[in-house]
Amino acid sequence: MLEALHFRAGKGSAKTIAAIEMLRDLNRSGKRDLPADAPMPFRKEWRKIVVGDDGKINRRLWEIATIAHLRNKLRSGDIWVERSAGYRRFDSYLLSEPKAKPIVSALGLPPTAGEWLEQRGRELDWRLKKFAQRLKRDALEGVRYRDDRLQISPVRTIAMPDAEMLADRLDAMMPRIRITELLHEVAQETGFLAAFTNLRTGEPCPNENALLATILADATNLGLSRMAAASQGVTRDQLLWTHDAYIRDDSYRAALAVLINAHHCLPFSRVWGDGTTSSSDGQFFRGAKRGASGGDINARYGVDHGSSFYTHVSDQRAPYHVNVISAATHEAPYVLDGLTTHGTDLKIAEHYTDTGGATDHVFALCAMLGFRFCPRLRDFPDRRLAPMASVMAYPSIAPLLGKRIRTDIIGEQWDDVLRLVGSIKAGHVAPSVMLRKLAAYERQNQLDVALQEIGKIERTLFMLDWLENPDLRRRCHAGLNNSEQRHALTQAIYTFRQGRIIDRSHEAQKYRASGLNLVIAAIVYWNTIYMDAAAQHLRSTLVPVPDDLLAHTSPVGWEHIAFSGDFLWDRAAASAGRKALNLPPDSRAA
Repeated sequence: MLEALHFRAGKGSAKTIAAIEMLRDLNRSGKRDLPADAPMPFRKEWRKIVVGDDGKINRRLWEIATIAHLRNKLRSGDIWVERSAGYRRFDSYLLSEPKAKPIVSALGLPPTAGEWLEQRGRELDWRLKKFAQRLKRDALEGVRYRDDRLQISPVRTIAMPDAEMLADRLDAMMPRIRITELLHEVAQETGFLAAFTNLRTGEPCPNENALLATILADATNLGLSRMAAASQGVTRDQLLWTHDAYIRDDSYRAALAVLINAHHCLPFSRVWGDGTTSSSDGQFFRGAKRGASGGDINARYGVDHGSSFYTHVSDQRAPYHVNVISAATHEAPYVLDGLTTHGTDLKIAEHYTDTGGATDHVFALCAMLGFRFCPRLRDFPDRRLAPMASVMAYPSIAPLLGKRIRTDIIGEQWDDVLRLVGSIKAGHVAPSVMLRKLAAYERQNQLDVALQEIGKIERTLFMLDWLENPDLRRRCHAGLNNSEQRHALTQAIYTFRQGRIIDRSHEAQKYRASGLNLVIAAIVYWNTIYMDAAAQHLRSTLVPVPDDLLAHTSPVGWEHIAFSGDFLWDRAAASAGRKALNLPPDSRAA
């Protein structure tokens, strides 16, 4: 390996290259003893183990430490391999400065760090002083400062009996329908099946029954063979051929975008939101009982290995993006993937996550890309506000303040930060790839530190907003509840094989998650259509249906949908079309 690969490094890793060169020479010559001045670029703790009590270097331990150190450097990007795709030089992933410049200008970011720091510094100083005064007067709703520690009252769910009664009435009026009929009806109205084109010819699928059965096989975790056995109107060979020719990751993304855009255009979807806010959360699925399915173990979910479907849901309740990630992987790097690459007409401005999706890097990139990032932080009282001025400038809240922002690092790395932001905005790189690469650094490099310092500024401003604005706390709590509702529907659909992921490849797992997301989006669209019809019927009978109560209903219900049983595709295709509401006999006669 050492002879075949050509390693290169930046200024800070010259000793590592020297150690590799010495190891090459020793292997070629067959020598066993190391010179006394052999380079040891690894940790000090390792050096104490490598060097014996007699002062001689143990060759075997030195070689192991050098290779382990090289592995860490390759993972971090401090060392790269010439002509490699996976271990390239870090800045080779980014756009060049001339190409990134117009993109950054369109985002409204200043070309120099001085302008940005001056503006942010003034705002941060004013906000901290204002917060200190309001905190001293106990003028913050739900926030108290006792014994040098913040006490924040939890957000309470307000019971609304009228809204619950209205939701029950609408649910009772929804037509009873099979999932096969629902998918055919939504496909007929939106045309989302046209996104599934033949890999070779580019033509749409001529067999809609087979295509919908293939999608539902992914969504329910039933599999193609069992779907064919439970279906009428499709065969196993048809499903296998359809899956190979038409099912791809980009086809699923395009079809989901068609559904989300169609739902966004429905006037009734506006009762829940205008499509400018969203939330994201991960849902754990256990792997197969026997054998490896590519999943990892997370103690939070028990002893079973598995994976997580990380999904973005808009305020209109529609899931517009999904990623399959390891259960042991931090969720934060994937927050920006959904916000920047969803490909729909949604204009997301504000995004909510729980603590697992929050890091200072995400705060920094969200702010610079134009998103307001609002996580619900579990350890909020333990986090420190980061000032740019001296801590002594805010004596009354000094216990709440952490270290000062290192503005010098931001100034030095500003050009590289802008290149990274421009590359993400242009879609040149995936945010998760860059954030995971930065997180893998054994020692933080300067770009990583600069992003973290920018993130501390943005996080401090957000924390002040959170403490001063109870409406923001309630919005975030309500937004995250949308993700929880989607999780419940997921568990109702993804039931076969005990809801376990049996696929070994990441590609097959992504198909499962994408098919599930597509079916949920179809259900949300269908429910919205008929909830609108039910609300109009109630209004025609002089029953008051105010929009402020409709806002507390949800199109994620499924009690009226039959997910299992025989899948009668021919009958579903023949009966595709608008259904009548499920009205009481006296109401129907009237």
